[in-house]
Amino acid sequence: MTQTSASPSIDLPQAWEPAAVEAELYQGWVDAGYFTADSASDKPPFSIVLPPPNVTGSLHMGHALNHTVMDALTRRKRMQGFEVLWLPGMDHAGIATQNVVERRLANEGLSRHDLGREKFIERVWEWKAEYGGKILDQMRRLGDGIDWTRERFTMDEGLSRAVQTIFKQLFEDGLIYRAERIINWCPRCRTALSDIEVDHSDDDGELVSIRYGDGANAIVVATTRAETMLGDTAVAVHPEDERYKHLIGTYVVLPLTGREIPIVGDEHVDPEFGTGAVKVTPAHDPNDFEIGQRHGLPSITIMDESAVITAHGPFLGLDRFEARPAVVAALRAEGRIVAEKRPYQHSVGHCSRCDTVVEPRLSMQWWVNVQPLALAAGDAVRDGRTKIHPPELAKRYFDWVDNMHDWTISRQLWWGHRIPVWYGPNDKVVCVGPDEEPPTGDEWTQDPDVLDTWFSSGLWPISTLGWPTQTSDLAKFYPTSVLSTGYDILFFWVARMMMFGLYAMDGVQPFDHVYLHGLIRDAQGKKMSKSRGNVIDPLDWLDRFGADATRFTLARGANPGSDMALAEEWAAGSRNFCTKLWNASRFALMNGATTAVPVPDRDSLTDADRWILDQADALVSEVDGMFDAFQFAKLCDALYHFTWDLYCDWYLELAKVQIAAGGERADSTRAVLGHVLDVVLRLLHPVIPFVTEVLWKSLTGKESIVVTDWPTATGTTADAGASRRVDGLQKLVTEIRRFRADQGLRPGQKVAARLSGVDAAGLSAHLDAVTALARLEAAGADFMPSASVEVPLADGTVTVELDLSGTVDVAAERKRLTKDLAVAEKELAQCEAKLGNPKFTDKAPADVVAKIQARRDVAAAEIDRITARIAALPAS
Repeated sequence: MTQTSASPSIDLPQAWEPAAVEAELYQGWVDAGYFTADSASDKPPFSIVLPPPNVTGSLHMGHALNHTVMDALTRRKRMQGFEVLWLPGMDHAGIATQNVVERRLANEGLSRHDLGREKFIERVWEWKAEYGGKILDQMRRLGDGIDWTRERFTMDEGLSRAVQTIFKQLFEDGLIYRAERIINWCPRCRTALSDIEVDHSDDDGELVSIRYGDGANAIVVATTRAETMLGDTAVAVHPEDERYKHLIGTYVVLPLTGREIPIVGDEHVDPEFGTGAVKVTPAHDPNDFEIGQRHGLPSITIMDESAVITAHGPFLGLDRFEARPAVVAALRAEGRIVAEKRPYQHSVGHCSRCDTVVEPRLSMQWWVNVQPLALAAGDAVRDGRTKIHPPELAKRYFDWVDNMHDWTISRQLWWGHRIPVWYGPNDKVVCVGPDEEPPTGDEWTQDPDVLDTWFSSGLWPISTLGWPTQTSDLAKFYPTSVLSTGYDILFFWVARMMMFGLYAMDGVQPFDHVYLHGLIRDAQGKKMSKSRGNVIDPLDWLDRFGADATRFTLARGANPGSDMALAEEWAAGSRNFCTKLWNASRFALMNGATTAVPVPDRDSLTDADRWILDQADALVSEVDGMFDAFQFAKLCDALYHFTWDLYCDWYLELAKVQIAAGGERADSTRAVLGHVLDVVLRLLHPVIPFVTEVLWKSLTGKESIVVTDWPTATGTTADAGASRRVDGLQKLVTEIRRFRADQGLRPGQKVAARLSGVDAAGLSAHLDAVTALARLEAAGADFMPSASVEVPLADGTVTVELDLSGTVDVAAERKRLTKDLAVAEKELAQCEAKLGNPKFTDKAPADVVAKIQARRDVAAAEIDRITARIAALPAS
């Protein structure tokens, strides 16, 4: 985008204070419309739909990481000339939100049933208006470049219409059906849960072995849920198990109940597990339900929605966890307990919302027949329409979609999209679409359940763009470009969006790329949790370190698909990086860095100028490649290294010398200084937008870095000679600095020196720079060298003789040289030991032996050199 220039400004505060400017900068971007997408634009589209946070939620580090990634992607594309849409919104979070409002009602001594359905839903909307969406304000603090004019909510009118439309289509296509099956039931939330809403953990429980029947027909089963035996309707054994073959088809008395139940043969039973016989409770176990279906067994429900026993008898009215020991005690009293093992660790499902132990329960529910939808979702990744990054996580995706079970979508809640089905006389069932009137009359009732929250969020990429209406947004921005999310939500959300998007949009995928980042852990790699006390609050980091430092820390740890360890010192290091950039930019501006004049022809530039320009050009290509590969950690490391090590630590120092020379040399240096700073700021902007905005506007005097052009590589062939000479200069200065440090010289203390071999090494044009950066001064008439440093370079060796009289601690120098001598002698001894071992010389490859020989020769030469240096030292 072309921007008019005003005069650049060097009126920058001495220090970068993010808290003083971030809010104002962000609001300025929003007010200017930089983040508002135009569906009528002729620019190529780039779109991302924000994974909708729960309306109950607040910003956590996982959000902050994902938002940093998405903001970086969209800011770069905007600068590259794309019409960018980053669409925000929130999820109504059925279970979580209903729980929050019900707790508030409980504080008033009320329940939702006291209010009734309509009044309760009104209270939920009131709560949302007052408290919901706190996270959206927190997203602004992070700097999210979101199109706030398109904010959506999964319960708004347009998205509700989309939900009703696809339900009707799936229903009419036979892909939604109602059936009684075993589901995961949360007794606390009193609703069905899908498989992926259940968290499994290894819990301590008990394993009780119970004898059913007596005498020759007795059979022993083992269970971790003894109370469920009240609902047993069979015992199953493997049909080929010789121990029990003769019992198949006979009956055994179920203890405590007096009921006779059959012994059936079923290949599902593993004869190697336990006793080889299993109790069958079709109404309270998914595997038992399948056995029951195969053998026509009755299903006896023995618990209500709160997991309270409903079976008649002494256990009636007991909670399941009260009934368990009571049943065991009763069995023990009858002599039916064969063995008891406590503790017995086994996998137990917990509700992901409230952590209550889930109860398998036979229930009439609505289901999605996922087989054809999942097949299409798998094919879209296999044929490359959607690419998963990193590619190795595609296997996990296929493992899920290729083996997906039908999805239970009804939830026994009041808050959510109510199922658009009415039941009437004579078992009539009517599914109502968005433009249809529901049947009327007292004999018609609507299904009381609501849809799983993931049902509506599965439509997010299409419903937020206007589907089922063919809007300009849908035409322009679908399919979306990238979905960025954590790998842990691959099954919850990504697969569902793939299924619904492909189904509703005639095989067009909902996104071209899926980028899966890892989870955030603490510095020791442990999962963050409140109980461990290791949770890091991103809002605290935003307050203390600023948005840029927080973002840079997160992006620098974002390797595709890999978990990230996080510690406060890394955020402090990122803040230091922003400060370094600020100080370097202030220095450059105070010394006349400018973008107002073009960089002169390369022939008139110095080696240092050509070197930094070539390095910047290579950086642009490197960053582009890493952005395209979603390698955020690597691109941040590349930007950090260039900015801190090359530009700040080397080129700025060399620029001081060149500017001090005055004339055209100084002018060209200022142009290069400004040009490279401009490139660096633009490359850094997607990750650290605030500090780069302030600095870039000060450098260029233009409107905003948000809408400027992304830098492009020039394609100029790098000057290998200049690179080699600057590399030699750096090595020479570094060695002199190291020697000075070893001598305990103050950093600013100048030392008389004489350099030889400079011409042969190709550094004659850099003598002023070496002298300035190494804090040397010319040798006078009375120069008496007392020490020397030999620095081998690509084109020759430079010898630096120094007069350290009165400045060098001879004892310290002798100690340093003695230490270096010991290292060289150890190296020589190791090499000679290897070369003197026939097992090594006879079996090792020739090139390996040659390398060891070369190391031996270098060590021997180093010993000779150091020994001579020690001998030359004056007596201490």
